[in-house]
Amino acid sequence: MFNLSFFLFQTAEVAADAAATPPSQNIIDIIASGGIMGIANVTITAILSVIALYIFVERYLTIKQAGKVDENFINNIRGAVASGNIEGAKALCRATDTPSSRMIEKWLMRIGKPLKDIDAAIENVGNLEVFKLEKNLSTLASISGAAPMNGFLGTVTGMILAFYQMASQQNVTPSLLAGGIYQALITTAFGLVVGIFSFVGYNYLVAKVEGVIFQMEKITVDFMDLLQEPGN
Repeated sequence: MFNLSFFLFQTAEVAADAAATPPSQNIIDIIASGGIMGIANVTITAILSVIALYIFVERYLTIKQAGKVDENFINNIRGAVASGNIEGAKALCRATDTPSSRMIEKWLMRIGKPLKDIDAAIENVGNLEVFKLEKNLSTLASISGAAPMNGFLGTVTGMILAFYQMASQQNVTPSLLAGGIYQALITTAFGLVVGIFSFVGYNYLVAKVEGVIFQMEKITVDFMDLLQEPGN
């Protein structure tokens, strides 16, 4: 069975030893003064921060690339369709790696079919492209909530450590309580920083995805109108 008293006693010993030494401005020493629980809490938050940063950078670059629209590409597709060179238009789409190009390619593959079927095919491709763009965004949103909660957990364990030291020592001094207080403040601050970054990053990326979706819808409408022009 897990012995909480023994675990707190071991953590308190680490904190007491750290408090007995002269104060240091080294952040590693400050984290270590929080004992085993403090180190574990900060480590978890650090891992969450690395994951959040990776997701943000990877999604930002992906969404930015997806949002690029080359007007020459659009005009070339229009020209190829107008001249009846459907295969050439498809080749241009395959050579361009964007959600819009894949939607246009699907549109080209459905030329000659009823407009309802074309619209349904393009909508399916669009939904798939949106799903790809939103990959891992839910994880980033989860981190924006989990990191502060983990920080608050550090606050609770830090205060437990501080009160445990008060109860187990006859002479209570500020330096004796420093380990628990350091743990409470550092883990909370670190968790909030990671949570705020993740929250802002998530909303920023969602806004970028919505911009790409609007762009995809506009291109789809333009090309659907092209089918209804005289001669098509």
